[in-house]
Amino acid sequence: MPVKIRLQRHGKKGKPYYWIVAADARSKRDGKYLEKLGAYNPNTNPATVELNVDGTVKWLQNGAQPTDTAKNLLSYKGALLKNHLAGGVKKGALTEEQAEEKFNAWLEEKVAKVQAKADGLSDAEAKAKADALAAEKAVNEARIAAAAPVVEETEEAEVEASNEEE
Repeated sequence: MPVKIRLQRHGKKGKPYYWIVAADARSKRDGKYLEKLGAYNPNTNPATVELNVDGTVKWLQNGAQPTDTAKNLLSYKGALLKNHLAGGVKKGALTEEQAEEKFNAWLEEKVAKVQAKADGLSDAEAKAKADALAAEKAVNEARIAAAAPVVEETEEAEVEASNEEE
């Protein structure tokens, strides 16, 4: 039975949410699956990917073929790297400890990159809010300044009218 690691769509129209599953290649897109390996939410920025890396590596070693999108997600979370390192351990090129050390170093670097992107997005959002507030203040000050001379002119006219009456 050919097994694929693929996405199974959930969520409502316009708000997709995907499960990452190992399924028979002949089953429907949202049909029966063998094992749920994780979830993918593209609605957040950066996209949220939860993945059982060890379960995914087990399926990859047993011959499961990921689809293109699933392959990108597995690469993003390091499942393909861990599978590659497991192959090196099996061949004797690495020890288990060395492979685990390389994977953890890669994982720390990846977490730092994702956190930097999230921080950059929050900084950009805060800057945009501050700019919008400054622009709104400028517009309000302009409105106040435009309305103030009208009030002064009417007061001056009343003062002149009262002076003429005397």
